[in-house]
Amino acid sequence: MRLTGFENRLALVTGAGGGIGRAVVAALLEAGARVVATDLAVPDLAPAPGLVLRALDVSDSAAVEHLVTQTEATLGPVHFGVSVAGVLATGLVTETSDADWRRVFSVNADGVFHLTRALARVMGPRGAGALVAVSSNAAGVPRYGMAAYAASKAAATMYMRALGMELAAQGIRCNIVAPGSTRTPMQTGMWEDASGEARVIRGIPEQFKPGIPLGKIAEPEDVANAVMFLLSDQAGHVTMADLYVDGGATQQA
Repeated sequence: MRLTGFENRLALVTGAGGGIGRAVVAALLEAGARVVATDLAVPDLAPAPGLVLRALDVSDSAAVEHLVTQTEATLGPVHFGVSVAGVLATGLVTETSDADWRRVFSVNADGVFHLTRALARVMGPRGAGALVAVSSNAAGVPRYGMAAYAASKAAATMYMRALGMELAAQGIRCNIVAPGSTRTPMQTGMWEDASGEARVIRGIPEQFKPGIPLGKIAEPEDVANAVMFLLSDQAGHVTMADLYVDGGATQQA
């Protein structure tokens, strides 16, 4: 099945400098979309037809609103919004500072809110659009030493589902992709040594973390493929869905 609905349509992607964000941008461009790719610093992506690079702090509501307004005025209507920007904080709750808690929520939850609210305001009157947030399977299961991250992703996930209910009558679809362990700097940065990948696949009992039934971690492209499906015409009757891409690690239905 060939996914359709992307040709010459405009997408805005946050977190485009990271592994999953880069894969999403590449997939959108390959499908014929035009892309405004953003990250905290201008993403280091190779120039390509239809690609515009911008710096954006998703925790800054005014900056997000300004970028959406500027994009619509100069490039045309945004049809797709993909929120990938995310940060990680690890450590026990008793060792988590107020600053770390707020930093994680400001990007992982507030950032999703800022982007999708700004886009909903311009998509609504047109009666069309699709929004996807890249959350985490940690939003659905507790994770040892990752309370702030898991809580922020759970907040973003339920927010997107509620937003989808509000926007359904306007023809705007809102969905979530929930990756598990994926080969990105965020994931590999948690590995203590070369055995890190094997431990994640096998499971880490001392952290109450199950293994991955498929016997491998995800590649960024695996997550991007799920994002692309939810944006496509082929998912035209899908909204408020939470699609797990984790090799069965959480055994979610």
